[in-house]
Amino acid sequence: MRCVVFAYHEIGTVCLEELLRLGAEIPLVITHTDDPQEQIWFRSVYELAAQRGIEVHAPLEVNTEEWVRRVRAAEPDFLFSFYYRKLLRKPLLEIPARGALNLHGSLLPRYRGRCPVNWVLIHDEKQTGVTLHYMTEKADAGDIVAQRVVAIDDTDTALTLYRKLIAAAPELLRETYPLLCAGTAPRIPQDPTQASYFGGRRPEDGRIEWQVSARQVFNLVRAVTHPYPGAFAFWRGRVLQVWKARVWEGGDCKGSPGTVVQTAPELVVCCGTGGVVLERVQEEGASEQDGALWAQHRNVREGERLQ
Repeated sequence: MRCVVFAYHEIGTVCLEELLRLGAEIPLVITHTDDPQEQIWFRSVYELAAQRGIEVHAPLEVNTEEWVRRVRAAEPDFLFSFYYRKLLRKPLLEIPARGALNLHGSLLPRYRGRCPVNWVLIHDEKQTGVTLHYMTEKADAGDIVAQRVVAIDDTDTALTLYRKLIAAAPELLRETYPLLCAGTAPRIPQDPTQASYFGGRRPEDGRIEWQVSARQVFNLVRAVTHPYPGAFAFWRGRVLQVWKARVWEGGDCKGSPGTVVQTAPELVVCCGTGGVVLERVQEEGASEQDGALWAQHRNVREGERLQ
């Protein structure tokens, strides 16, 4: 089958590799240029396609007459989107003879939209997964072909959870692509009453609100730690990044939210309910280090507050 692929990020790379292993004929790949302000820890779809001799482009806007014409000229049976960051409009979606499909990083209809890996951690979910579904003009709303569930552990960060999805995505594609080619793949309508939608996140969304529970602070920290911009608070007017934290098991936290109640052997800060141990921190202009060691070096006092 001929497949035009829109792809980006590591999942885009592994899914493109899997389609090639499955024998798909791919005349055209469309991807993105990397954002210089984003930490690029993943492989390049552009480089992979070029190495395989596939025509590849990274236009700023793909929903134009020119790109509709180019995709149509490729005569695709399928159009696939693997973590491509722009919504494809109807003129593109109507081109493939057998359908346009997207792979999304959640168990739809929940967590439609951007950054699902971060959002499921923030909301303390115990499982997530990947969903292959038909595309419509409404984001992540089309009929589901198949899903693969991934468990979320307390030790997971956004990066480790994303790596689980990286492993699950090609497995799901391996199961479903032959069914799509044979015309026997299921189409399961989504239940809109069960849908939830979340938008993109900005670095400033990582600010810690100490009034929430310790579990919520812990979840925020692990959801936005490396390679994301990180959670942060303010100490003596300076930004303090929190790269790793855990819920304190020392019982009730005797202090108002944001108050430092212990500096050694661990750095403990009170929340609205309970407290958190700040295991790895980074003061503005300094290197990342152990939280208790930072408190010792900077003479952090019990009773001080992080804002």
